[in-house]
Amino acid sequence: MTSMLSSLTFSIPLTVAPLPRTTSTLRPNVTELAGGPAHQRALHCLAVAEQTELALPILCERVARIATRESVKDCLRWFSARKDWITQKQLELCRIPAPTFHEHARAQWLAGQLRSLGWNVVVDNAGNVLARSVAPKRRPRLALTAHLDTVLAPARSEDIFMDEDHRLHGPGVADNGAGLAALLAIAAALSESGQLGRVGDLLLVANVGEEGEGNLNGMRFLCTSPVADDIEMFVVLDGPGHEQIVTQGVASRRLEIVFEGPGGHSWSDAGLPNPIHALGHLIARFCQMCEGEHPGTGRRTFNFALIEGGAGVNAIPASARARVDLRAEHLADLDWMAERLRATVREVSYRYRGRRNGSLLRARVRELGFRPPGRLAEESTLLACLLAVDRQLGIRSRLEAASTDANIPLAMGRQAVSIGGGGSGARAHTVEEWYDPAGRELALARILLLILALIEQINEV
Repeated sequence: MTSMLSSLTFSIPLTVAPLPRTTSTLRPNVTELAGGPAHQRALHCLAVAEQTELALPILCERVARIATRESVKDCLRWFSARKDWITQKQLELCRIPAPTFHEHARAQWLAGQLRSLGWNVVVDNAGNVLARSVAPKRRPRLALTAHLDTVLAPARSEDIFMDEDHRLHGPGVADNGAGLAALLAIAAALSESGQLGRVGDLLLVANVGEEGEGNLNGMRFLCTSPVADDIEMFVVLDGPGHEQIVTQGVASRRLEIVFEGPGGHSWSDAGLPNPIHALGHLIARFCQMCEGEHPGTGRRTFNFALIEGGAGVNAIPASARARVDLRAEHLADLDWMAERLRATVREVSYRYRGRRNGSLLRARVRELGFRPPGRLAEESTLLACLLAVDRQLGIRSRLEAASTDANIPLAMGRQAVSIGGGGSGARAHTVEEWYDPAGRELALARILLLILALIEQINEV
């Protein structure tokens, strides 16, 4: 795809020819797909395309008109002229460790950056950074968010580095260094182009607790606080890329399984139940079960992690534990997996009763977190505006399902999407994570035009 934003001036046409249906990724050939999750997603894409077909011409005209404003052109030129500044800020923020539950230092850094750009900033009781362009006279109606926390944290600042090709390396540089850098870039461009007075309905949010056991707590707190009472739409910036549109929130449960026994000597107490043996059998049995047939129609995944137990090679462990992440597009599939897991725990616990005195293992399953599912309505204003922006910029959008901060507003019946902050990256949640900022300007133009179009739409209603 040739970007319409390849030049410094970001020349954007006033009129855009409709994309041919045969090339639109929102209109897949359903007859070529068998039944199952892919087929269901294809049908959803077709429904979205049909719902937005009538609205797109009007919205495309609006987006094109917005793009002709001199202040908007200034922003688009700023994204290109200051791309090195954006990458340097991303490097700085990623060097501040922010594992889940320990985001304070990074939050304070970002709050300082936003204040220096003229934004009014507060940090709420959950630790979320909230920024408004003007002194609050009314509650915001649109939120642009990015999560602060990472799964892994750098042990030293040198663990986050830039190579000779300007790629960033290290945990968190893409997820969510890309989203946070995009949030800061939008804030800076609006400020330096003199547009702060035009975005009074916008709330910028850098939230805590998105990853792992954070359980989306930062977004949960925001969505249930008075500041969000009038927010109609949420645009979540998560990770790199510029083509994806997450419109469906994948449901998930995080569970901890614990087996406990009397423990003992590996020789003289042989025959007592071994919690680690039981845990290994549980994992093998559950994997075999879930990889076979199941009653659902959507995609589902499971991941066992953080396995621990035992004190020495010659000691029967007194306990063993593991944590598992269950995910599914449909809540019924998620509940099926959770129930099968609990049933398998009971089965294994009985099977591994000790040969000496018939002692049983004690077992328990504890829920660590639950992410509710949700789906954006096909006729939503937010999705229609985003598709109009993508058509304007020549972006071939694709609808996706994922587990992000957007799950919370979607589950509450509010409009929300999750999109990328631009560039490219891979190996998220590992120490080999990398991010390449090349082409980031296209995603920033996408985000800017979307929020300006949404603000106009909100104020017309």
